[in-house]
Amino acid sequence: MAVELLSQADGYGIIIGLSVLFCLIILAAVRLQKRYLSEDSDQSEMFMVANRSVGTGLTASAVFSSWMWINESVFSAAYTYKWGIALPIWWASGLSFQIALMAVLGIVAKLRVPYAHTSLEIIRMRYGKIAHGLFIVLNLVNNIFGCGSMILSGSQLVTGMTGMHVVAAAILIPLGVVVYTAVGGLKATFLTDFLHTTIALILLIYFSLAVLTNEHIGGVSGLYQKVKAADVYIEGNYKGSLLTMKSKRSLLFGLVLKFGNLALVLMDTAFWQKSFASDVNSTVPAYDLVSIVILAIPWCTGTIIGLSARAIENTPVWADYPNTLTVKQVNSGMVMPYVLRSLLGRGATAGLLVLIFMAITSTVSSSMIAVSSIISLDFFRTYINPRASDRTTLKVSHWGVVFHGCFMAGFAIMLEYAGATNNWSTYFRPVVACPGILPMVLTLLWSRQTKLAAILSPILGLASGLAVWLSLSYVWTGAINIQTTQTQVPGLYAAVVSFFSPALYSVIISLAWPSRFDWREFLRIDLIEDKSQPSSSLQSKAPSTEAVNEVLKTSEGPEKAGYLTTGEQNGPPSPPATQSRARIPLDQVVHPFDEQTLRHIRKWFKYASIFFVVNVLVTIVLWPLPLYRDWIFTRSFFDGWVTMAIIWHFAAMFAVIVYPCYDGRHEIARAVRGVLKDLKRR
Repeated sequence: MAVELLSQADGYGIIIGLSVLFCLIILAAVRLQKRYLSEDSDQSEMFMVANRSVGTGLTASAVFSSWMWINESVFSAAYTYKWGIALPIWWASGLSFQIALMAVLGIVAKLRVPYAHTSLEIIRMRYGKIAHGLFIVLNLVNNIFGCGSMILSGSQLVTGMTGMHVVAAAILIPLGVVVYTAVGGLKATFLTDFLHTTIALILLIYFSLAVLTNEHIGGVSGLYQKVKAADVYIEGNYKGSLLTMKSKRSLLFGLVLKFGNLALVLMDTAFWQKSFASDVNSTVPAYDLVSIVILAIPWCTGTIIGLSARAIENTPVWADYPNTLTVKQVNSGMVMPYVLRSLLGRGATAGLLVLIFMAITSTVSSSMIAVSSIISLDFFRTYINPRASDRTTLKVSHWGVVFHGCFMAGFAIMLEYAGATNNWSTYFRPVVACPGILPMVLTLLWSRQTKLAAILSPILGLASGLAVWLSLSYVWTGAINIQTTQTQVPGLYAAVVSFFSPALYSVIISLAWPSRFDWREFLRIDLIEDKSQPSSSLQSKAPSTEAVNEVLKTSEGPEKAGYLTTGEQNGPPSPPATQSRARIPLDQVVHPFDEQTLRHIRKWFKYASIFFVVNVLVTIVLWPLPLYRDWIFTRSFFDGWVTMAIIWHFAAMFAVIVYPCYDGRHEIARAVRGVLKDLKRR
């Protein structure tokens, strides 16, 4: 029987206590925003896209939080335990390039669809109802499996640590998130993301340094010597060593993870909404900054914690000595809890439970906003009541948050009783989520992708991926079940087919029955106006119709269409005309940005594109691949490797904790002054 790391009382107390605490913090924050900063979450534009005015610092913190799932910390340590020091680097590189890609797509969206609320809204505007319905399904499938697997992973971790029933954990974890997300909207998730990120990064650096300097580890050199002396042989690694970058399983897992995480990003409207919500001058700097510092989490935490488990597992200091971790415990992420309990005691283990709660609730809150936006905008306001007021739309969004929270708790419980684990989800999710990625990207970048191609290519890609996945699983193992379908090679081949084949199908279909899309159509998407409220403060002068329409009409790529300036405006201006853009003739549709703004956006696009290419070359090609050879880390190289990982972690703390406070210093000062004035009046 496994040792009890924490009591059930600890589990219930931490989860319920933190849920109540965050609800109170967000209720207070929403009230301060409304009273002192004129930010009202009772309006849909604020609730869904935060009035498109979030600055670089807060955007960076929110983006970092969105990518910092418990996978990146707890599970990277578990898989490092399984396969060695190569795993964290392949994991980290799989996070970095997606964020750099999102910077490119985000700035393109700012230009071409300045008033978009969800990525699905873009699909409907270009291809119509059938494609819109298909991509709603694809987005929901991706969102449900991503969010559901996260709740399941967290619930299984909480159960393994405290003995709390997994059903209770799956219900309690999303419960508090429902309340503060329904009240605060997307800006609330930005604020909670900042709190989550701050607490999580401080805890992670404490765990890493405290474990590394513990007397039973003996610092970086001590860790190296103990890992090298461990009686462990890893199949597929050079000489079976934990200290080599030549690890076949780490490489294969890293490739599968890249496809799966890319699907989580591009096929989840939550990630697009953070881009829509950011100020135009914040999108590229925030995303590219995070793409650099995100490397720190799996690199630092995964390396130190995962290898420390191997160093002490067969010694009396191990919490469950003489028992070692089972495969099920490792796949459930129990490596980090056992290391902390063994070396740092009960308090640090309770701190890890806090970290797990932070990571899960951050993911769940953004997922709730995304799904509620799909329900309210892409379904209710599109097909049920197109004339719905802002208030009605917002009310549907609130109920969407509640519905999604309840549904995800039930879905996670279903996965638990079906025998699924985070490991199975890692191989399954890319197969079902990847087919829509390239058709979605081509929607923004290629004017010749046709309606038929957008509809058929994801369906054909999904069928191709499933066929490869199931057939290879059967060929490799002789059976098809929840165990055999989490084999690495079939999962990788299926992910590759699901990802790339839709592009092939789309190009063939589009060239066979060609047509060209006029980018000006995207400018028909309106802000959600509430006639009962004062007009939006987002006002600006419109450019000349002829100049901007000519630019958009003739441009094939964003590089020809213009870019944004560091001007006075905080977010896209309101349409110059009071009538709905949907009823304006196409030749009279006016882009809301002036020509200087468009030129500036072009510069941001070039920068983001170059940075993306450099990021891919460095994080996937130039850094890990030259080390994939018959070589084991020397002690001096290992010392430098771990030291640099720790430095990178501190850089991440500066980028997403310190800098957001500096960037938002004026808003913070305004809120503080307002509170002090009110206190003096009393």
